[in-house]
Amino acid sequence: MLTIKRGSERSKRLQWGLVLSCMGVVFGDIATSPLYALRVAFGGRSGLSVTPDHVLGVLSMVFWLLIVVVCLKYALLIMRLDNKGEGGIMALLSLVQRTVADRPKLRQLVLSIGLLGAALFFGDAVITPAISVMSAVEGLKLAAPSLKELILPITLVILVILFLIQRRGTAFIAGLFSPVMVLWLLVIAVIGANSIAKTPVILEAINPIHALHFMLEAKMKFFIVLGAVVLVVTGAEALYADIGHFGIQPIRVAWVTFVFPALVINYLGQGALLLRDPAAVSNPFYLLAPSWGLLPLLCLATFATIIASQAVISGAFSLSAQAVRMRYLPRLSVRHTSDGRAGQIYVPAVNWTLGFGTAALVIGFGASSKLAGAYGLAVTGTMVVTTLLAFGLLRRIWRTTRWVTGLLFLMFLLMDLVLLLANIPRIQQGGWVSLAIAGAVYLILSTWTLGRELLLRRLNEKAVPLEELVLRFESNPLPRVPGTAVYLTASRFGAPLSLLQNMKVNKILHQQIIVLTVVTRDEPWIPLEDRVKIRSFGDQIYRVRIYYGYNQEPDIPDAMMQLKPQGLEMDVATTTFFLSREHMIASSREGMSTWRERFFIRMAMNAENAMRFWRIPADRVVELGLMVEL
Repeated sequence: MLTIKRGSERSKRLQWGLVLSCMGVVFGDIATSPLYALRVAFGGRSGLSVTPDHVLGVLSMVFWLLIVVVCLKYALLIMRLDNKGEGGIMALLSLVQRTVADRPKLRQLVLSIGLLGAALFFGDAVITPAISVMSAVEGLKLAAPSLKELILPITLVILVILFLIQRRGTAFIAGLFSPVMVLWLLVIAVIGANSIAKTPVILEAINPIHALHFMLEAKMKFFIVLGAVVLVVTGAEALYADIGHFGIQPIRVAWVTFVFPALVINYLGQGALLLRDPAAVSNPFYLLAPSWGLLPLLCLATFATIIASQAVISGAFSLSAQAVRMRYLPRLSVRHTSDGRAGQIYVPAVNWTLGFGTAALVIGFGASSKLAGAYGLAVTGTMVVTTLLAFGLLRRIWRTTRWVTGLLFLMFLLMDLVLLLANIPRIQQGGWVSLAIAGAVYLILSTWTLGRELLLRRLNEKAVPLEELVLRFESNPLPRVPGTAVYLTASRFGAPLSLLQNMKVNKILHQQIIVLTVVTRDEPWIPLEDRVKIRSFGDQIYRVRIYYGYNQEPDIPDAMMQLKPQGLEMDVATTTFFLSREHMIASSREGMSTWRERFFIRMAMNAENAMRFWRIPADRVVELGLMVEL
C-alpha cells in the first residue's frame, strides 16, 4: 500500500509540473490579449461611447466568448480529437484524411480545407509578434510620454533580436517562460481584482442578458465590436496544438484553475475602471496599475509578449517541418538546436520570412490598434477550418446520433461564421494583410502538393514494373559488380527511372539492388519495429519502404540499419546511393496551368539538397539527371 501511495504522489507532482510548464508555451498568446482587446473594442471604427450599458454589454460578450469558444469548444471538445496524443492542424488533417481515404473527391476537399488552415496559421504567426510586442511597448505613452516617438524603433529592435536569437535555439531561455507567465497572470489578476473591489457592480457583466441587450441596442455596431472582442480568444488554437507536448489534462487544469480566472478578473477590472473613468479607454490595461507600478508592468508585459511571440514562431517551425515531411512543402533546411530535445528546431527560411513580414507590419501600421483588423480575420478563419475538419470526427468521440452530431456541429460553425463575418468589415482596416499572407502560403502549399502529384504521374507513365525488369535481367543479364546500390524513388510502384538510366548508360548492375521509398504516414510516430518493410524479387533485388510519422526526423542510413534483423545484409559505408535530379519543363499538357508549373519548378530548384535532407553520406551519392515534361 505504501508503494502505491508514493507512486500516486509522484504522479501528482509530475502532473502539476506539466501544468506549470505549459503556462509559458500554451497560453502566451491568449494571456497577453488583455493588453489590447478592450482598447480596440471601444476605439477605432466602432466609435462606441463608454457608457455603463456598453461597458457591461462588451464585458458580458468577453466573458461568454471565453466560456463558449475556449472552455466548451476547444478545452472540452476539440482537444479530444488527438492523433495518437498529438494535436494541431496537421494532426487533425491527417486524422480526417484517414477517415475518408476511400473517397478521393472528399479527401481532396479535406486536404484543401486543411491547407487553408495551415496558411491562416502562418498569417497568425506573422501578425502575433507585431501586435503583441507593439501593444506592450505602447505603455511608454503613459510611463514616459516624452519617449512615445521611440515606440516604433524599440519594437523593431526587440523583434530583430527575437528573430536573430532563433538560430541559437530557445533552450537557454525556455526555463524562464513558465515563471514569467505565471508572474504575469498573477499581476494582471491582482490589478484587476483591485479595480473590481472599487466598482463591484461590474460583476453583473457575467449575466448574459447584458450581452443580449447590447446586441439588440447597438444593432450594426454590435458586429463591429464583436470583430474586436474576438481578440480575447486569440491563441485558443494553441490549447489543441500543444497537447502532444504536455497532454490534455495538464492544459485543461492550467486553463480552468489559473489562466481563465486571471483573464476574467483582469477584463472585469478594466471594465470597472471604464465605469469609474471613461477617459481611461485610451489604454485601460496600463491605467489599471498605480503610477509607481507602471514601469515594472511595462517591462513585465514586454517579456510576456516576447514569450507569446516565441511560442508562435516555434509553432511555425514545427508546422513547416511537418508540412515538409508530409510533402506539402518543398524540402527545407531544418536545424536542431538541442541535443536533448528533438522538438527544438530552427528553420532559417521560415524564420527570416516571418521576421521580414513582422517588421513590415510594424512599420506599415505603426500602432497595435491598427493591426487588430488584420489579426481578427486570421484567428476566426482558423477557427472555422478547425470546426469543419472536426465535423467528421464528432460522432466518434461523442458516440451520438447523426442528428445530435449535426446540431452540435452547426452550433459551433454558426458561431465561428458570425465571428468571421464580424471581421469582414475590417478587411479595409488591415484585414487584407492576413488574407494576402494566407493566400500566398496557400498558393505555395497547394501548388507544391499538386505539382508533386503531377510529377509522380509523369514519372509513373515512364515507369517499368519491377517484376518485368527482373524478367529482363533473366533473359538479358548485365554484368554485376560487387556492392550494394540503393535507388531512391518517391513512387511506391515500378522501377525508378534512375535505375533504368544507369542500366542504359553504364550497362552494369550492382550485386545487390535496393529500390527505396520513404513514406510519411498520417500519424505522428511509427514504432521502430514497424519502420522498415522488405519485399524480395529474387536475384538479390529488393523493394524497401521506410515508414516515418509526420513528427519524426527522416534518417535513411540509421533506418537501413534495421534491414539486417530482417535478413538483408548491407554496409551503409560501402553502399552507393543513386538519386535522380529531375529537370522539369512546363508544358500545356493536362495538369496544372503553365504559370503554376513554372512556380512549382522554381520551388523544386530551390529545395534543400536531397542528400542533406535524408542524411546520406556525400561521398556515397551518385546523382542522375532526368528530363521530365510536366
